[in-house]
Amino acid sequence: MNKQSGIHYLREHREAGSSKPVPVEVTRIRDTVVAGLGDLLQGAFDAVDDSLFELANNARSNNEQNRYFEAMREIRIKRKGVERHFQNAVAQFFATPPHTGHIQEDTTSKQATADSLSLVGNEDLEEQVALNAMITKAKAHFQGPLLQLQTRFSQVYPEATDESPVNPMAPEHLCSAFTEAIQALEIQIRERLILLKQFDRYVVSNLGMLLDEANRILIQAGVIPNFRYHGKAGKQHSQQSDRAGKTPEASQARAESSSRESLAAESPVFEQIHHMLELQRANAGQPPRSNDPNIRVIGANELVGLISSLSVDTHVQPGENLSAGEPLQIDLKSVIEQLLSRESPKDGKKPALKEMDEDLINLVSMLFEFILDDYNLSAPIQVLISRLQIPILKVVIKDKSFFSKATHPARKLLNALARAGIGWSNSDEKSRDKLYEKIHSIVQRILNEFDGDLALFETLNEEFEEFLARENRKASLVEQRTRESERGRIKSQKAQEKVDQIIKKKVGRDRLPEPVQTILINGWSRVMFLAYLRDDTEHRWQESVKVVDDLIWCLHPHQEDTERDQWVRVVPGLLKSLRAGLEEVSYNSSKLDEMMGQLKHELAEAFRTSSNAEIRETPEEDTDVSEPAETESLAQNQTEEAAISEYVAQIDSIEIGNWVEFRLVNGASFRCKLSAVIDEADSFVFVNRMGLKVIEKNRIELAHEMRRGRLTLLEQGALIDRALDAVVGTLRSKTA
Repeated sequence: MNKQSGIHYLREHREAGSSKPVPVEVTRIRDTVVAGLGDLLQGAFDAVDDSLFELANNARSNNEQNRYFEAMREIRIKRKGVERHFQNAVAQFFATPPHTGHIQEDTTSKQATADSLSLVGNEDLEEQVALNAMITKAKAHFQGPLLQLQTRFSQVYPEATDESPVNPMAPEHLCSAFTEAIQALEIQIRERLILLKQFDRYVVSNLGMLLDEANRILIQAGVIPNFRYHGKAGKQHSQQSDRAGKTPEASQARAESSSRESLAAESPVFEQIHHMLELQRANAGQPPRSNDPNIRVIGANELVGLISSLSVDTHVQPGENLSAGEPLQIDLKSVIEQLLSRESPKDGKKPALKEMDEDLINLVSMLFEFILDDYNLSAPIQVLISRLQIPILKVVIKDKSFFSKATHPARKLLNALARAGIGWSNSDEKSRDKLYEKIHSIVQRILNEFDGDLALFETLNEEFEEFLARENRKASLVEQRTRESERGRIKSQKAQEKVDQIIKKKVGRDRLPEPVQTILINGWSRVMFLAYLRDDTEHRWQESVKVVDDLIWCLHPHQEDTERDQWVRVVPGLLKSLRAGLEEVSYNSSKLDEMMGQLKHELAEAFRTSSNAEIRETPEEDTDVSEPAETESLAQNQTEEAAISEYVAQIDSIEIGNWVEFRLVNGASFRCKLSAVIDEADSFVFVNRMGLKVIEKNRIELAHEMRRGRLTLLEQGALIDRALDAVVGTLRSKTA
């Protein structure tokens, strides 16, 4: 794929898209930035190409694969145009820079959100949320360099003012230029999100070096050379006068912006959810709570203190059964509102939650609503996890990274509890189950001991992982023995069926002498059975079948001299092979000599006989009578195959280790996991969580079970990940 560097592009389009002269101090920055962004963008497009190719390779259907290949083709064809459009737009920012600023930006953003995003579809909203998260994260990560650069650019550009500063390199401008550039691509939302993800990864995340270089160039030019920025609180020192606004409104706006930026850095997932909930409030016409003079917004620490008072009611005694009864359902929002109503007003102001804390409470409630409705969780685990709503709420208020970090100790523990309990059935004996006792004790310790220190979750998670490792080792050994036993049994069964089929076919086709039938059915079939089992290593199966064919051929009369000569050559080796095979399978030695003698006699008689010999092929029966029945059976099979075809595809998608639930006719159910798929017998073997076999069925039988609603595939994904996906999907549908 041809690549065109940003520098080469600038040499051809130095003043592209602009007739207004760029200030002398900024020309060098513009050339450096446009060239650097061009190189970074090439890396992003290469990564997009790799991602789409990987998705196409792993596609589950031809339609899905074609979709990814078409997207690759579309992007490859229009890639250069997108790059030129993006670089052109960035260069234009330096010629006529758009205005920036916290107060103006926040107001404009909220107005645009309320007016436009409330009317867009799910796909547009999904793209906008991803874009906002990218911008917010970049502004939080590069807060210092961006503030310095904005202050310096505002000195360079004469049209900039204190209320309306400028910064051509602001993340929102660069992201806007890119989204405008990719409008020409005719691709679906998933591919657009992949583009945005790689743009974030390769371009936006690497803005730091370009921001530093721009600041360095302006410092060399003498533009506020002593300006410094210290810390996230926005403290800066300069020999120039402080141009930032000092009104209470400006301070509050800066504080809210800083809070949002730190939130995006701490938990981009929750920031997206918080943004969608803001949209719902804006669409409902709810004013910001901080603007109400009669309300006192309480802080996080005070909220945690209020929630801790709830934990007193959740303390349990050591012998109490926490999984008794139905899952615990708590309306967290109502409970917190009741606690606030009990608080006495201070300074005549009524206590209320911050919108962000209220969103946290709503999000935890929605997460547990999903958990309590999740059929994939076994009933005892569902009840136990429902007891953790209050502790988890305290966790997320203190540490919002719970929603973004898969390694968060509380999140890891919840996922581990759900994963370990997926194999439980309602019929399991809980009182004598070590795994149940362990999970029960973990929940009990969290309810009694959690005081806000996440170290408790880390300790419990380590203990639980060690416990699971020991239990899984025992279950794995049992499962391995079960799997090997089943493979051996099924292969033996398949071998016996194959041998019986061949012997029946070959013996039934000819009227063979009784001694010959006895040797083949009672003796040589055992030789063929062992040959079939050993065929993978010794390749003796075809040889054993050939002995049967040779024996039957030798018992036929042969009149031609060439055939009789061949008979003379074949019989000695045939008799030798028969005796050796029968001796190998320990055939009765006292009968072996007698039967071999009878066989030699029959062969000799066959050699002497003429065409009037008894041995002849049995006339084939008239098959016309059975044709209507066969046609009817074939049509019925075709109809049945069409009806279950979609279910067969789902059965084929089950991987080793995946859990399923079977429901019996009497209403009982049990859970098990797929341990082995034995292709030669079309057999699916399922075991329980102890590694013991519980059921075995073939592909068609499983498809019929699924069609009747008696087989359910259980989702294997991490509990919190699935819950978050469900919550985000619900919010998108409500926001659209």
